[in-house]
Amino acid sequence: MNDEIETYLSISPNKFEIYLFDKKNLLNTYKEKIEINSNKDEIDYNLLINFLEKNIFKIEKLIGKFIKNINLILHHKKILNLSLGIKKKNYNQIINQKHLESILIEAKDLFNETYQDKQIVHMVINKYIVNDKYYTKLEKDLVSDFLCIEIEFISVPKSLASEISRILEKYQIKIVKYFDYNYIENLFLEKDIELSHKVFKLQNGFNENEVILVPKNLKKVGFFERFFQLFS
Repeated sequence: MNDEIETYLSISPNKFEIYLFDKKNLLNTYKEKIEINSNKDEIDYNLLINFLEKNIFKIEKLIGKFIKNINLILHHKKILNLSLGIKKKNYNQIINQKHLESILIEAKDLFNETYQDKQIVHMVINKYIVNDKYYTKLEKDLVSDFLCIEIEFISVPKSLASEISRILEKYQIKIVKYFDYNYIENLFLEKDIELSHKVFKLQNGFNENEVILVPKNLKKVGFFERFFQLFS
């Protein structure tokens, strides 16, 4: 069972939640949350440590091994949502994946250069403009002199990510992926399914227009059929 489970931690100034999600049966085998009565906009890290102390060891006892990786969902006012438009010459050629990948890499690098204190957590293609027509998905065999793409970047302050990462390191736990809570909730019309299930579906290509960022030390495997994959 250990290879079929995922751990999710959701953090906001007003609530902490932790899930142990069974990927095979699509259900939580462990779930705990705490509501925080506070008017503050910042996370109470002492309360977070207490919450982790109570739940990390329970989960590790349940699965019979240490938690090494965790997926973090953040709900915070400091998360930045920004759209960026890129227009590139295509010389009346068929728009192919290589050209599209080049544009996406350029856009990601431009964002990183401009917002050096931010860490990208979601990169989503909102629309394509080809021959003055708008597309939500890129169709095959399109020929155009120019290709325009509107890309949405969702990012968290590196200082915020670093502080939470530092706390989890006390338990020898590494954050493998960050998610924006508002992005998840706005993406899913099925409001009755658990947050953990939504994140699992998102990880597995629910949004076909999201560019999946992977660590630089992983081998590049190119484009997936349903979503893109770039180095972070």
